[in-house]
Amino acid sequence: MVGVAILREFGVVITAILLSGRSASSFAAQIGSMRMNQETDAMQVMGVDRFDALVIPRILAALLMMPLMTFCADIGGLAGGLLVSWVTIDISPVFFIQRTLETVDIKHFWIGMCKAPFLALIIAAAGCRHGLMVGGDVQSLGQNVTSAVVQSIFMVIMFDAIFAVIFMALDL
Repeated sequence: MVGVAILREFGVVITAILLSGRSASSFAAQIGSMRMNQETDAMQVMGVDRFDALVIPRILAALLMMPLMTFCADIGGLAGGLLVSWVTIDISPVFFIQRTLETVDIKHFWIGMCKAPFLALIIAAAGCRHGLMVGGDVQSLGQNVTSAVVQSIFMVIMFDAIFAVIFMALDL
C-alpha cells in the first residue's frame, strides 16, 4: 500500500502543493512587482513580448523541475514508509524492499510521473496569470499572490481527481 500510494498519488500531489505555495506565489509576486513598477510596460515599449520574457521561462522551469522533485518525493516517501514500518511494526528494511519490488508494479511510478508536467503547467500558469493581473497598488499584489496560491492548489486537487477518474476508466 505504501509503495502504490506514494508512487501513484502522494509523491506528485504533495510536491505539487509545495510547488504551488512556493513557486506560484513567487511567480505572481515577481511579475506583479514588475507590473507595479511599470517594468512590464517598459518592456512592451522596447518591443519585448511580456509572455516570451516572463511567462515562458517560468513555465519551462516548472516543467523541468516538477518531475525531478516528484522523483525525490517518491524516494523520500518510500524511505519514510520503510522507516515507519521498521520502527513501528518491526518489518526489516530488506523485507520491505523485497516486498515492494515484488508487489508494486512500475506502472504506478509512471502514472505518478505522467501527472507531474500537467500539474507543473497548471501551477506556473496560475502564478504568471495572477502576476500579470496585478494593478498599480500593493493591495492588488497581495490579493493576486494569495489568489495564485489558492487557485493553483485547487487546480492541482481537481486535476488529480480528473486523472484518477481517467486512470480508473482505463483500468490502470
